[in-house]
Amino acid sequence: MQAKPCHILPTDFPSPIKLPRFHRIPSPAKIKIPRVAPISTPDSTSHAPDRRTALETVDDSVSAFWDYQFLFVSQRSETAEAETLRVIDGAIPSDFPSGTYYLTGPGLFADDHGSTVHPLDGHGYLRAFRIDGVSREVRFMARYVKTEAQVEEHDPETNSWRFTHRGPFSVLKGGKRLGNVKVMKNVANTSVLRWGGKLLCLWEGGDPYEIEPGTLDTTGRFDVIDGCDSLMDNRSNCGDPWDIAAGLLKPILHGVFKMPPKRLLSHYKIDAKRHRLITTSCNAEDMLLPRSNFTFYEYDENFKLLQRQEFNIPDHLMIHDWAFTDTHYILFANRIKLDVIGSMAAVCGLSPMISALSVNPSKSTSPIYLLPRFPGKSSSNRNWRVPVEAPSTMWLLHVGNAYEAKDVNGNLQIQIHASICSYQWFNFKKLFGYDWQNNKLDPSIMNVKEGGDELLPRLVQVYINLDADGTCQKSSVEPMNQWSKTTDFPVINPDFSGNKNKYVYAASSSGSRQTLPHFPFDTVVKLDLSDKSIHTWTVGARRFIGEPIFVSNGREEDDGYLLVVEYAVAIQRCYLVILNPKRIGKADALVARLEVPRHLNFPLGFHGFWAKDI
Repeated sequence: MQAKPCHILPTDFPSPIKLPRFHRIPSPAKIKIPRVAPISTPDSTSHAPDRRTALETVDDSVSAFWDYQFLFVSQRSETAEAETLRVIDGAIPSDFPSGTYYLTGPGLFADDHGSTVHPLDGHGYLRAFRIDGVSREVRFMARYVKTEAQVEEHDPETNSWRFTHRGPFSVLKGGKRLGNVKVMKNVANTSVLRWGGKLLCLWEGGDPYEIEPGTLDTTGRFDVIDGCDSLMDNRSNCGDPWDIAAGLLKPILHGVFKMPPKRLLSHYKIDAKRHRLITTSCNAEDMLLPRSNFTFYEYDENFKLLQRQEFNIPDHLMIHDWAFTDTHYILFANRIKLDVIGSMAAVCGLSPMISALSVNPSKSTSPIYLLPRFPGKSSSNRNWRVPVEAPSTMWLLHVGNAYEAKDVNGNLQIQIHASICSYQWFNFKKLFGYDWQNNKLDPSIMNVKEGGDELLPRLVQVYINLDADGTCQKSSVEPMNQWSKTTDFPVINPDFSGNKNKYVYAASSSGSRQTLPHFPFDTVVKLDLSDKSIHTWTVGARRFIGEPIFVSNGREEDDGYLLVVEYAVAIQRCYLVILNPKRIGKADALVARLEVPRHLNFPLGFHGFWAKDI
């Protein structure tokens, strides 16, 4: 196999460095950054077992700081052909179904001209773990998604990079700042989906890119919504000032900033009962106006559009994830507002473009919009423009599941399982601790010392009770199983999506590290909603995990396996871990651990997808 060299910082840190308690990032003048070392071939002797043990037992502020940096280290190598992974613990079970675990996320954070980008603006790096249930082998591939931005910024001949797109979340220290209108940097790095015979990598705000499953070659953009919207009714509300403003903004946003008229959101839903894919989009001008337009699309298994509905909501919202039930689409109103000072700084190139917006915690409640999924079939007279007001202020991050149940009198209860955080903590510019000026990430942003349990991501159950007329009788928000640890990426057995589920799995923190008590995550948590029990599996010292993925393999809800990537940052290794969901919390929960070759060690992934062989 031919692999291009990647650049990874070594793990030997200068011992005399004393870092403050993450009140600020140490300045480059005070910390000598280890020299970058190119790695092009595996090195099986570089870390003897005793040295690995010694490295991983160190847990001070210095090691914590660098562990955090190494979780987001750039990987420039791509596989030319699949690599067979070595099993280092356990064995692949004989009943494991054949299929592929796809994981996407950013792969590159720094170019060769002094610029770094926010993790959300990092070029999409698709990882594929092909699991053969017959031979019980796992073959690994990884390729960059060849988006328009990636092709422009990467020179394949020299394998060098120069960032030219600023993206929504970044400032180019070594590139053009003032007057740089390349804001819509579609990096296809957020989520991945296989549906209707197509493998797609999605991003928050543009068309997905289609990938060839066998080679991971990029086919090109895939038009999911433009064709669907070609038959849109041309509404003309000349008396509405916001329609007039939208009409003025659209040609500017599209002509100058290359924003598509409708921006597809990266999170999709699969209705397991109806075998449908559901996606949603918002209008480009919604970012600047105090109203929001959301369009929902439902497709059959051949990507044929079955229905399309548009909703105009009179509030300024930013939606990342959402929910659905048998009869509703559900939007948690993450409320935002224009930031005049931030806008000026962004236009001048002194701050990321996202600085033009800020969160809007002006309400003591959280509006939740229940949008009718099948309006003609609903017996309720409910006005969907009037939101349910949940009795707490929360910013929704991710949804694990939602479902509804109706009693004999027509009363409806909706339950949503989700991860939320506080408006006071959520900050567009500072997510992951990004700081373009010193090219480092500040771990303290994700590890606040006081009030972390109330500010940082956590799991909740949201209950909404409607009577037969659709009037809200009660709504409540409760901690899921009273689990108070910082937690995100809730998932369930996908066969139960949209239906009542008993179990929720998520990535969480054990809190065992004093200087990294909340993030990165190091624990898989299983929550039993029926008996309120909690079970956990935790990786070793100085190791982290990403989002777990459930692989269904039986009739019972927890029949199957969990897949999760383990990031051993101290020794620069990644592992694919297979867990037995029924044994989470027991000593034998680990089924197998497989090692990714060191030269293909990759940074933290965002979202994944399990595609079973048909």
